[in-house]
Amino acid sequence: MALNPQLLPNGMPVPFTNEMFVLVRNGVEFEVDKIPGSQGGRVKAWGTIYLSNIRIVFVASHPVGNFFAFDMPLLYVHGEKFNQPIFHCNNISGQVEPVFPENEHRALYSTHSLKILFKEGGCGTFVPLFLNLISSVRRYNQVNHEPQPRTDPLQAAQTPVDEMMRHAYVDPNDPTKIFLQQPTTESQLRRRTIIAWPNATISFLSCPLSPPEFM
Repeated sequence: MALNPQLLPNGMPVPFTNEMFVLVRNGVEFEVDKIPGSQGGRVKAWGTIYLSNIRIVFVASHPVGNFFAFDMPLLYVHGEKFNQPIFHCNNISGQVEPVFPENEHRALYSTHSLKILFKEGGCGTFVPLFLNLISSVRRYNQVNHEPQPRTDPLQAAQTPVDEMMRHAYVDPNDPTKIFLQQPTTESQLRRRTIIAWPNATISFLSCPLSPPEFM
């Protein structure tokens, strides 16, 4: 995970090179633990989920203390489970491993537990796409359900997602929007490179946005 990833002015995460956004879902509640500076280490916030071929990103509608977004590489997520409780809303729970500097020890960083709660509308589009995508990422990158130390999270970008997006089931009760066209074009991109993940040099793309097309 990475706390407070860089966002574009419209609130979308700044994309990585070769990153493809699959869907966006508004009106979710997000819970996560072990956040530095938060009361009891836990944060609960309302906002938007972005899912790409590399990661899942929660962006809060309003900051909670210093928390405004949370970045979860798909290769670092494990234990994901779709829950349908009788008296509460449908949700996805799971864990995500921390992203930590290369010169620091893994033992200094804890695994985060998280929950995505669907409080507005159904989730018949979001849940199958999310579970199929994370399964494909693991299969294509030959990793097990438990993330390996120092795995480069950007290698997930190799996973083909076009076919999955074209054949996605669209639940009329689910407000999830599937990207038919990415919100930027190559001619608009301006790259800048930073060291952010272990063993990886990452090119961020910052750009003026053209309106995305949704399914």
